[in-house]
Amino acid sequence: MDRLKCCVLVPTYNNAGTLKRVLDGVLAYTKNIIVVNDGATDNTAEILKGFPDIRQVHLKENRGKGNALKIGFGEAVAQGYDFVITIDSDGQHFPDDIPVFLEALEAEETQNVLYIGSRNMQQADVPGKSSFGNKFSNFWFWFETGIWLTDTQCGFRLYPVHTLKSLTFITPKFEFEIEVIVRASWHGTLVKNLPVKISYDEKERVSHFRTVPDFTRISILNTFLVLIALFYIKPRDFFRRVKKKGVKKFLTEDILSSQDPPKKKAASIALGLFVGLSPFWGFQTLLVLGGAFLLKLNKPIAFAFSNVSLPPFIPFIVYGGLQVGGWILGEAHFLAFENIADNILALSGLKAYVIGSLVLAAALAVVGGLIGYFALTQMAKRKKMSLDNG
Repeated sequence: MDRLKCCVLVPTYNNAGTLKRVLDGVLAYTKNIIVVNDGATDNTAEILKGFPDIRQVHLKENRGKGNALKIGFGEAVAQGYDFVITIDSDGQHFPDDIPVFLEALEAEETQNVLYIGSRNMQQADVPGKSSFGNKFSNFWFWFETGIWLTDTQCGFRLYPVHTLKSLTFITPKFEFEIEVIVRASWHGTLVKNLPVKISYDEKERVSHFRTVPDFTRISILNTFLVLIALFYIKPRDFFRRVKKKGVKKFLTEDILSSQDPPKKKAASIALGLFVGLSPFWGFQTLLVLGGAFLLKLNKPIAFAFSNVSLPPFIPFIVYGGLQVGGWILGEAHFLAFENIADNILALSGLKAYVIGSLVLAAALAVVGGLIGYFALTQMAKRKKMSLDNG
């Protein structure tokens, strides 16, 4: 613990029945402990008087677990710690799992890592609502970061506070534990699961999670994070990959070298072109990634080709949609250059544009998909012949 500059943080609120046992268990491994008493109204303060050597922070009123964790992180940084292991005070975690985090950290290639305990959610004493909530949280974390974890809600974690101190967090309660892992992942922190034991003794365990209000807060947070992921993080990461590798290398390694069959790649190209050329401005990222997920297509390929609607191409795409729509509706006069600017501003050609752009998008998607299929098929054949010929 000392060599890794690590401490244990115990946020607590009205868990007097289990707090002493948890602290005694942690003391068997380290004296580097910070307890944040989040305005407890039971005899928590009296229990903590029996641990004078433990650093304690007493809050006057309950402000939520997220707030308590942030205060604890700040205290840890002030004391010179680089890592914080958090353990809940309700007795569901086992302090003898602390070495699991330390051993993993020592073996990890990077020190910018955040570990989350992975509980066995299949064991008999796990409440059904906890199992459902965990699956719900796991899905949205994957959607927001592209990382699949088996447990995103366990409070037994190791945080790299030396890197998290530069981030800003907005949530004060249970939802903070979702926000922190998503934002950490977005900023380059490796987020991983480690197996830990779990106990759900309903006779002594006191949970302060309020199903309706806290689940609502988490849902609102996930909505906010999904929007950020779709309209900023995923496009940012995509263009960073392209910039880092160069367009040619990106196309070769990330798209053409994908192990998906040509038919799936071609369908992904078609989806990307259709969404990128359609009049769904502002929702194209959401539609292309959601469509690729539902249709089980290649998301990087679909997203790459949806960017056909980059700013330099937008005037040509709009004009092409207007041309096709005017031809279909017999409103060719709308397209006269001397009238087109005024008509667009007046939205008088909106119907023509919507119809035309959808038809154009569908046509070019089919053409692009077919070209992609035949090109990818030929590439696969040449690659196979090269391998057969040694």
